[in-house]
Amino acid sequence: MPINIGILGLGTVGSGVVSILQQNAEDIQTRTQSEIQIKKILVRNPELPRNIQGKFQLTDQANDILQDPEVDIIVEVIGGIEPARSYILEALRQGKHVVTANKDLLALHGQELLDAANTAGKDLYFEASVAGGIPIIAALKHALAANRISALIGIINGTTNYILSAMAEQGRDYFEVLAEAQSLGYAEADPSADVDGLDAARKLSILASIAFNSRVTLKDVFVEGISKITRQDLAYAAELGCTIKLLAIAKHHEESIEVRVHPAILPMNHPLAAVNGVYNAIYVVGDAVGETMFYGRGAGSLPTGSAVVSDIIRVIRNIQANSTSMINCTCYRDLGIKASSEFFTAFYIRLLVKDEPRVLATLALLFAEANISFASIIQKPRGEQQAEIVLVTHPCREGALQEALDSVRAYSKVLMIHNVIRFEKGEESNS
Repeated sequence: MPINIGILGLGTVGSGVVSILQQNAEDIQTRTQSEIQIKKILVRNPELPRNIQGKFQLTDQANDILQDPEVDIIVEVIGGIEPARSYILEALRQGKHVVTANKDLLALHGQELLDAANTAGKDLYFEASVAGGIPIIAALKHALAANRISALIGIINGTTNYILSAMAEQGRDYFEVLAEAQSLGYAEADPSADVDGLDAARKLSILASIAFNSRVTLKDVFVEGISKITRQDLAYAAELGCTIKLLAIAKHHEESIEVRVHPAILPMNHPLAAVNGVYNAIYVVGDAVGETMFYGRGAGSLPTGSAVVSDIIRVIRNIQANSTSMINCTCYRDLGIKASSEFFTAFYIRLLVKDEPRVLATLALLFAEANISFASIIQKPRGEQQAEIVLVTHPCREGALQEALDSVRAYSKVLMIHNVIRFEKGEESNS
């Protein structure tokens, strides 16, 4: 049975999709028992010369594709919220299946789109929206469906991972490495979505919704970026046998979900600590399977295109089996979102203090009043009558930590709190 595809967008991802469908046409046809044809592609300027060639038609009119009765599957790879949202809703109203790579749209309007797909009785697949070529959504929805997922911890933004990896390996400053990442094309001219943690937060909201079967939106995710991380922090982390990564963390407690994106100190023996450069990885803990990890390229034309084409193949198989719209939405629970003050983790605190007797003892007392104790302490002289102190706490409630820091700031012997970074050691929990 021939399957006609309409593609909205011919940028980085769209070009990758076309390339894979053309290069692997024979294998894909054999695996689907269908002839797949790209019929039309939406572009801004159909007259612009392009390296990609084929029998498809280029158009700058979305309705030429959305309202074409011969198009079976719409592939949305234009990105952004609008007009992508309207295009997908119209495609579903027209009775077409949809494959998208749009994390921003799904993070904000996922429920609306999935409800529309269910109403239409059509598939809406979005593997490429989270981690490029890593098949994490299929794993959560299918391969790990027998499990109750307790935790999902990921490095899901390649830009920040490249920056932190280079800083750690080469002892360089944040802004120097950021400029290099921009020159190499790993970071945008405006890198805020990446370095402020928003890109990872959008992806985490999608993953957590699937992992815990309860709706998580972008506003539910606690977010903190990497711009405050210095080479000094990375050097101290190495001294502690650790590194620093921007982690996307989701944990399932009894009646609530904890979702947060922030820099975290990670022991070098943790599987995620060895994930460097632009690579992504997602570490998942299930009650039956135990610990698993998914690793690979989280972006790029062909890795992301691979995820899109895998979704196309899955849709075609569903069409053949007359089993479409079976598992579009899996959010059948309504769990609460844990407040950031209730997060339970260890902390790294780097301070500049006056190098005088009893300063450390007073700091210990201030933290003890908040029921916080230290796991380790590093102290080094920094100039005349000054010392830099790194305190690593035992796991504690974040609200208590903030109360202790208020007291520390008021202590006259403390000259500066350089940084406070959460520790991610494993499955600590106060639940």
